[in-house]
Amino acid sequence: YFYFKLGRVFTGWVQRTFQSTQAATASQNTCAADDNKATNPVPKDCPVCSYNEWDPLEEVIVGRAENACVPPFSVEVKANTYEKYWGFYQKFGGQNFPEGHVKKAIAEIEEMCNILKQEGVIVKRPDPIDWSVKYKTPDFESTGMYAAMPRDILLVVGNEIIEAPMAWRARFFEYRAYRRIIKEYFNCGAKWTTAPKPTMADELYDKDYPIRSVEDRHKLAAQGKFVTTEFEPCFDAADFIRAGRDIFVQRSQVTNYMGIEWMRRHLAPDYRVHVISFKDPNPMHIDATFNIIGPGLVLSNPDRPCYQIDLFKKAGWTVIHPPVPLIPDDHPLWMSSKWLSMNVLMLDEKRVMVDANETSIQKMFEKLGISTIKVSIRHANSLGGGFHCWTCDIRRRGTLQSYFD
Repeated sequence: YFYFKLGRVFTGWVQRTFQSTQAATASQNTCAADDNKATNPVPKDCPVCSYNEWDPLEEVIVGRAENACVPPFSVEVKANTYEKYWGFYQKFGGQNFPEGHVKKAIAEIEEMCNILKQEGVIVKRPDPIDWSVKYKTPDFESTGMYAAMPRDILLVVGNEIIEAPMAWRARFFEYRAYRRIIKEYFNCGAKWTTAPKPTMADELYDKDYPIRSVEDRHKLAAQGKFVTTEFEPCFDAADFIRAGRDIFVQRSQVTNYMGIEWMRRHLAPDYRVHVISFKDPNPMHIDATFNIIGPGLVLSNPDRPCYQIDLFKKAGWTVIHPPVPLIPDDHPLWMSSKWLSMNVLMLDEKRVMVDANETSIQKMFEKLGISTIKVSIRHANSLGGGFHCWTCDIRRRGTLQSYFD
């Protein structure tokens, strides 16, 4: 009882302190004119509002390839990369990705930003940071990676920006590149939540995770064994995909059940979080496996069938299997599979941003009555993401709907 009472006294003190500083904060706030506006519910002109993957896109964050670093070859990196690149990680971990390749990726993303602006979308970019700087916590040492994939670290649910805790040690401080933008959105009325930051101590990882081949990975995934343990919550935002009140997530190498449960409790009762799974030897991020592109319309990777697909079929959804990607075998994909071809960005229900080289999937979209906005991002793909990964939609013009009732 004493501790409970002490807790209430402390909480009251925090609230009074916060209230006493609100006036000072609001006076510096570019979007809050006075105390009342700062304490009122979210203003109608809040720039953050997105409930799904397909409503008309109005504002987006696009990542940066600048200063991208190869992550050190730790056990969690090994579990998420393909054997043919392990030598690359062992040799270059902690160093910059090949300069010529990164320059081409930067140019591709700049062109992508220009095209988004031409389509009427407001584009924000994270801050450039030197990711080669070594850092140390009481539990580990590492260098950083990049701020290329905002989808990995930020999840927008309604007017709330949720900052994911991440699971790779090389991505521990990645949030720093986005803080300026998030503070601007917060000052304009958005909710801002950071999930519990994991220690990323050794106990979070199965240090003896037995990965030798694709067959090993299939067996382990089928047994529900992953490189991350349940020591503490962890998740990447890109393992979640939104369809209004229903949000789908996979348990993966970077997202554990504790992380999923944290999200379920945090978003309840307004949103329902459903765990779905796939025949996938290397689950990491859902959007090159299962990409919801419209109300009642989902792209499902034919190489990684969804075990719960009947949930969608019974709800009357159309499940589309995209064609085999055209990207050549000799093109470096250090952190991903060829299926980035289906990692597309919907500008609305009838417009999609798709790789200029992937003519097969372009034809598929055109048959569906969806016009394609073609942009080449092959070199940007090498860093681990397609259009969905390289972006985080901040505002889509639409309202909260339920598509599974």
